[in-house]
This record gives sequence, structure tokens and C-alpha cells, in this order.
Amino acid sequence: MKRTRFPKVVVHAAALALCIASGSAWAQAWPSKPISLVVPFPAGGTTDVLARAVGQELAKSLGQPVVVESKPGAGATLGADFVAKSKPDGYTLLMGAVHHTIASSVYKKLPYDFQKDLAPVTTVALVPNVLVINPNVAAKNTKELLALAKANPGKLTYGSNGNGTGQHLIGAQFESMGGVELLHIPYKGSGPLTTDLLGGQITMSFDTITPVLSHIKAGKLRALAVTTAKRSPALPDVPTLDESGLKGFNLGTWFGILAPVNTPRDVVVRLNAEIVKIVNAPDFKKKMEDIGAEPIGNTPEQMAKQIKDDTERFAKLVKDAGVSID
Repeated sequence: MKRTRFPKVVVHAAALALCIASGSAWAQAWPSKPISLVVPFPAGGTTDVLARAVGQELAKSLGQPVVVESKPGAGATLGADFVAKSKPDGYTLLMGAVHHTIASSVYKKLPYDFQKDLAPVTTVALVPNVLVINPNVAAKNTKELLALAKANPGKLTYGSNGNGTGQHLIGAQFESMGGVELLHIPYKGSGPLTTDLLGGQITMSFDTITPVLSHIKAGKLRALAVTTAKRSPALPDVPTLDESGLKGFNLGTWFGILAPVNTPRDVVVRLNAEIVKIVNAPDFKKKMEDIGAEPIGNTPEQMAKQIKDDTERFAKLVKDAGVSID
């Protein structure tokens, strides 16, 4: 019997069609099991609060549980490394933050590349940072705090969520622009940091508004200034650091969802659509307003540009501040 030979181009086209069909079928079947949303900080901080808020709504829209999993340590890089090396199947996600763009410059060696090994999905929210002090500190405003720090070089302490995080860099920038010397105390997250700040073990912090807002309103912590260019609607009477004499000071913290690189495009697109829908929902916006966060909900491409731009911007700030971690 004579064997029929098909032209190679036909075979290739058929194979391509089969791959596309199987890929689409796989994407349509996703998700068929629980999804893990990794938070690179301990429970209680802004990253954890946002992850749980998004996860709760995402579980409803996808019809599968979204399990928030805490993997803190090394300035949020342990959790990022875990997700970067996870199977790119859409079942392991990262609640990333601006900290990761800073870590790229602060750490001399990282076991992953934040821009190459993780695929942006969407930025969930922007949260201003706020300079807060224990009420026992003899300073009513930023000017008085700077004077106190200059009179006691190296004695006033500030806590952060870890070496190389946004709070660490904001503190370093505050020292540089204010002409003061502070002692940096790194923590694993906002929970233990806030506990020590309330107890008077540290002088101040530059944490995001979310974990300290209730303590500020209760009078247990004193807010001196927000670190962004504009005042926060959550603390309308608190001036910016720019207004307080540190002209040009403008640093805040964004949080967003990322997946391992090579996660199927269809899955990333669906995740983006579902999360943007959540972020734009009135109930979610109100929830964000209550914790001092500004909902964002951008495209994967817009988030990728944000990451690239921030990585370059913070590289200069890190170099100028002389922050480096082996």
C-alpha cells in the first residue's frame, strides 16, 4: 500500500492547532483546586490584610478556595523566591510589594530575579507610609523629632519590616534629608514591629498606614507626617514630610499580585480580569478607604512598567543612602 505523505506545513499547522486547543481547554479547566496566595510577611501587616481581602473575593469569583499562606523572612525575599520557583500553573501566587523592587538593589545576591522570574498580574492598591512615634517621645511634630535626633545621634530607633524593605529605605532617606543619625531595627513584619512601637521598645516607624491607623485614632501612637507627596484621606490632618520641611520627599508602598513566569497567558489574563473587577467593586473600595489604601487595578503590562521604573528609581536611592546587604 502506498503511504500518504502530508506536506510538512500541514502537519505543523495541525500540531499548532492542537496545542492551542489543548492550552485553551486547560485554561478553561483552571482552577480545579485551591489556590495559594503567598504573603512574604507575618500576619497582621498591610500585605496580609490586602491578601485576605482579595483572596476572599477571588475565591467567590473562581469557585475555589484561596489560601493565604505566610512565608516571612529576609525582607520579603523568601516568599518571593518560593513563588518564583513554584510550578507555573496558576495555583501559587505572590502578594508582592514595592519592597521587592528595592531588594533587587539592596541585596548583593538574590536567588531569583524579580523582573524575570515573576509575571505581573495587577497592582491591587497604593498605601501611604506614615511617620509615627510612641506618645512618650518628646516631639509633637517632625521638626521637633529632627531636633531631638540631632541632639541624640544614633540613639533614636526606627523599626522596619526588614532589611531592604520600603520602610528601611524611607528611614534611610529620612536620615539623609533630615541630616540625622538613627538606629535601624529590622523586624519580620508589621505585627511584631507595631507591638514594640506601642510598648516603647523603639522610637518610631515609617510603616504603611494600615497596621497603625487604629492605634493613631486611639491615641496610642502619634502620627507626625505621611511620606507621600499628598496627604492621605485616612489622615487628612496629618501633613506630608514635604510640608514638614523635607522638600521633595515622596515615597509610598504599592501591593500587587504576581505569578511564576511562564504561567499560561490565559490564566494571567483571567486573574487580572477577576482581580480588577474585585478592586473596582464599591464594597472593596470602601474597605480600602477604611484602611487608608487607594485601589489601583491596572494591566499586567502597566504593572511590569511600574516594577521596572521603581527598580531603577530605588537603585539610585539605595546607592545614595549606602544601603547594602550581603
